[in-house]
Amino acid sequence: MFLFFSRQLTANIVWHPASPLKGSQVTPQCCGTLELLSQQQSEGIMAIDELQAIVQRCQILEEENFRAEDFNLFQVAGQKCLEEGYAAQLLEVIQNEKNKVIVKNMGWNLVCPLVRCILSYKQEDDKRERCLKILDQLVQLSNPKELLLGVLEQIEQAPGEQISETIMLLLQPLQTVILKLHGKKSYSVGLSLSTILNRLSLLPVPYTKDQIQEDKLHLCQCCNAVVDFTKPFVDEVVKNMKTSESGERELKEELLKFCLKSLKYPLLTAQLDQLEDIEEHPLRHFAAEILGILSDIGEFTPAVFSHGSHSQNWDNHEFLDIDRNDSVDSLACLSYLVFVQYIGIDCFPMIFSPSYLLQCNMLHVEVLLKRTEESILAKGLDLFENCLLRMDNNSLLHQYLEFRNFITASQDLVKVMTLCPIEDLRKKSLNVLQLYIDKFDTEGKYTLFRCLLKTSNHAGVEGYVIQNIKNQIDLSLKRGQDNKWFTGHQLVSLLDEVFCLPEGAETDLLQSSDRIMAALNLLRYLVIKDNEHDNQTGVWTILTKVTQNFLKPLHTGLNMSKAHYEAEIKNKKENRRESHTSNTVCSVTVSGEKMPNMSAETQLQVLHSALFTFDLIESVLARVEELIEVKIKAVTDENIGVK
Repeated sequence: MFLFFSRQLTANIVWHPASPLKGSQVTPQCCGTLELLSQQQSEGIMAIDELQAIVQRCQILEEENFRAEDFNLFQVAGQKCLEEGYAAQLLEVIQNEKNKVIVKNMGWNLVCPLVRCILSYKQEDDKRERCLKILDQLVQLSNPKELLLGVLEQIEQAPGEQISETIMLLLQPLQTVILKLHGKKSYSVGLSLSTILNRLSLLPVPYTKDQIQEDKLHLCQCCNAVVDFTKPFVDEVVKNMKTSESGERELKEELLKFCLKSLKYPLLTAQLDQLEDIEEHPLRHFAAEILGILSDIGEFTPAVFSHGSHSQNWDNHEFLDIDRNDSVDSLACLSYLVFVQYIGIDCFPMIFSPSYLLQCNMLHVEVLLKRTEESILAKGLDLFENCLLRMDNNSLLHQYLEFRNFITASQDLVKVMTLCPIEDLRKKSLNVLQLYIDKFDTEGKYTLFRCLLKTSNHAGVEGYVIQNIKNQIDLSLKRGQDNKWFTGHQLVSLLDEVFCLPEGAETDLLQSSDRIMAALNLLRYLVIKDNEHDNQTGVWTILTKVTQNFLKPLHTGLNMSKAHYEAEIKNKKENRRESHTSNTVCSVTVSGEKMPNMSAETQLQVLHSALFTFDLIESVLARVEELIEVKIKAVTDENIGVK
C-alpha cells in the first residue's frame, strides 16, 4: 500500500512542459510557482506517510491498547490528507479491511475536517464526491455513539451562514447512526432534534414573498429535510402505538417535543398565507408535516384542546415535562394553523359548538395578543376573528365573561388599538373588538361596556364604547321591548360612568375630547328620543345629577382651557415678533406638558387647533342645554295647562 502511494505521488510531481523551453526562458515567477507546487506535494506525501505509519503501528495492537496519542496522530494525519487533496488515498485506507478496527475506534475524529472540506468544494467537484464516500464509510464502520457526538458537535459549531447547509449534509448520516443505537434511540433522537432546532433558531425566518423564494440561508429547505429525518422514528412509534414499553413512550415524547418546538420556531413568526406564483409554500408544507406527525402519534386533537389545563386535557403525562412557556406559544400557533390556515383541519373532529371552540382558543388568543412582533400579533387577531365569525350575533352568553380570558381579551385588543405602531393592526384590532361586542347577548354587552369604560384609560376607546352604548339604547327603544339592560335602572347605573369628568373642571379637556363629545352626543340623543313622561332610559331621573357632575364642570373647564390656550397664542405671537422670524425653533408647555420642538408657526397651528376643539365641544354643550331647557319648559307649560 505504501509503495503504491509513493509511486503515485512521484508520478504526480513529474513536470511535463507543454513545449520545450530554454533555461533562459524560465522566469523567477515560474520557479516560485513550481517550488510552491513541489512543497505542497511534498507535504501531501508526508501526510500520507504519517497516516500510513500510524495505521501500520495500530494494526498490530489490540483495540484496548490504543493510546490517546494514537487517536490524535490519526486525526492530524487524516486531516492533512484531506486538506492537501488526497481524499482518494484516505478513502483507500478506510476501505482496507485490515484497518476496520482502527476506523471503528478512531474514524469519528475525521468528521470535523471532513465536513469542512465537503462544504468548501463545489457540488460537481470530484473531491467532494470522494469526501462524501469517506463520510459514508465512517457512518458504516465507526463507533455509533462516538460518531453521534462528533456529528452533533459539527452542527453546534457550524458558522451562521453554514448552519442549514451543515445540518442538511449530516442529517442522513445522523439518521443512520441513530438507527444503529438500539438501546438509547429515544435519547439520541431527542438530543439530535434539540441540537438542530437550537441551531436553526439563530437564523432569521424569511417573511416576505421574495425572502421565502430566495431562502438565502436555506432555512425552509432545511426544516423540510429535518421532517424527513424524523420519519423512521415516527413510523416506529406508530407501529408500536399499542405497546406500553418505556422506550417507545420516550421516543414519542421526543417527537412531541420536536413538534411543539417547531411550532414555536419557525412557524410562530412565519408568514403562512398562500402566496401567488409559489406553487408550494415551503413553510406551509413544513407546518402540514408537523401537524401530520402530531396526528400520526395520536397527539393532534389533545394538543388542540389543551387550553391551559394541561393535566386534564392531555392524556399523556409526558407533556407535563415540557417547558410550559414554550408550550403555550406552540399551542397558540397550532390553533392558528388549524382554524385560520385550515392546515390539518381534515384531522379535526367537527362536532364542537362555535362557543366551545372560542372558549378553547381564548388562552391562545391572549398569548398571541400579548406579543409585540407584527407577525404574531396578526396571528392573534386572525385567530380571534375567525372564531368569532363562526358565531351568530347576540349568541354568546354573558356567563362567558366570568372566565378571565374573555375579559382580558378585550383589554388586549385595546392595547393593540392604542399602542401598536402598525396602522393595519390597529384598524384590525378595532374591527375585531366590534365583532366581539356584537356576538354577546344584551347583558354581555352591558358588562363588557362597563368593563371597558373602567379599564381602557383611553379617551378614544371610551368614546367608541359610548357610541356603542348609544346604538344599544336606540335598538332597545325601536324594538319597543322591555330591555332591562339598556333602559331603566340598569342603564342609569351605566350612564353614571358616562356622564362624569374624572378630575372635575380640571380635567384635561383636550386629552378627553373624544370621550366628552361622545357623552354629549349620547345625552343629546337621550333628551330628544326619550320624553319626560315615558322616561324609559331614566335620563330625566338623573338629569340634575348630570348637570352638577358633568355639564357645569365642563362649562368651567372650557372657560379655563380656552383662556389658557388664548394666552399661549398671544404669548407665542409676541415672541415671534421679537425673534423677527417664524422659523425659529422653540418649545411651549401646554397643560403641564412640554410640546415637541417645532417652528413657532407650527406651534401656533397646534394651539389654534386646540381652541377649535374647545369651540366644538362648547357648541354641542350649548345645543344639549338648549334641548333640555326646551323639554323642561314644554313639560312645565303642559302641567300649567292641565291645572
